[in-house]
Amino acid sequence: MHITISDYTKRIKGVNVLNNINLEFESGNIYGFKGVNGSGKTMLMRAICGLILPTQGKVVIDGKELGKEISFPPSVGLLLENPAFVNGYTGFKNLKMIATLKGVATDEDIKAAMEKCGLDPDDTRTFKKYSLGMKQKLGIACAVMENPDLIILDEPTNALDEKGVNMVRDMLMEYRKKGALIIISCHDKEQLEYLSDNIIEIYEGKIVN
Repeated sequence: MHITISDYTKRIKGVNVLNNINLEFESGNIYGFKGVNGSGKTMLMRAICGLILPTQGKVVIDGKELGKEISFPPSVGLLLENPAFVNGYTGFKNLKMIATLKGVATDEDIKAAMEKCGLDPDDTRTFKKYSLGMKQKLGIACAVMENPDLIILDEPTNALDEKGVNMVRDMLMEYRKKGALIIISCHDKEQLEYLSDNIIEIYEGKIVN
């Protein structure tokens, strides 16, 4: 997968939340977005997913323009902010319900993703009883269960201990080896450097490196 962002500006209520962004992304790499809260990291992730459309400029994925020729990337797994899960369902049942929407991930895929993220697919506890770290892991499992070509994770290490961070790194390395294009953000500079091949710094909606 190859993604090109050209002269991308997004204006909301008269403010450029993304300002003349020009970037290229290639499969088999992990890109880390660095920046303070409100810098535009999450907004840029939304732009790459087609969740927002540009005021000017474009995003092209494998030769097709987002928002014109395609609505969303053809194969994408996403963790943005707080994912919505059903409190009364187990982790597995939550993912099973989401998987039926596309019909891509099998029960085995769901179980494998949960196990990679350090969760037990047979755990009978409901999501409501999950710890913050477990909820975060379920969000990551949801993003990767379909083995997507593009993986976008916003602050994936939030609420995770050192073991959890290492788990995320090992998992990302595995998907990178398989050829996935991976984009992450992280407020912790050391963790971002630990997890990423390439770091892109964003400040006030602009690329600064």
